[in-house]
Amino acid sequence: MHRSRVYALLIDTPEPEAAAAFWSAALGAPAHPLLGEEQFTSLHEAIPGLAVAVQAVDDTPRFHLDIETDDVEAETARLLGLGATQVTQWLECRVLRAPGGHLLCVLPVDSDPDVFQAEARTWP
Repeated sequence: MHRSRVYALLIDTPEPEAAAAFWSAALGAPAHPLLGEEQFTSLHEAIPGLAVAVQAVDDTPRFHLDIETDDVEAETARLLGLGATQVTQWLECRVLRAPGGHLLCVLPVDSDPDVFQAEARTWP
């Protein structure tokens, strides 16, 4: 058995400064660059219970979800079994494409362990 939960909503864009300014104002959430991860700008508390960030990408603007898990291999296999396809791997993160074309990432637990314990779903 393993556990997972939706951890973050990412706003992917080739224009991160303009997107961060817009979404910060639109959602009433202060924008803060993440130290050591220049491609991300956090939108602090934009959606309660969910990390929200703008991510600089050299691709088409889109939204994607990050799913955190205590077993990346098992969660990736579960999602592949549901019809996702693996696109790439970046560090410990697996980038998948869901049926319908949306991207999602599967990554190790990054949230507070108590939050993960309280909110994650258990899968066989």
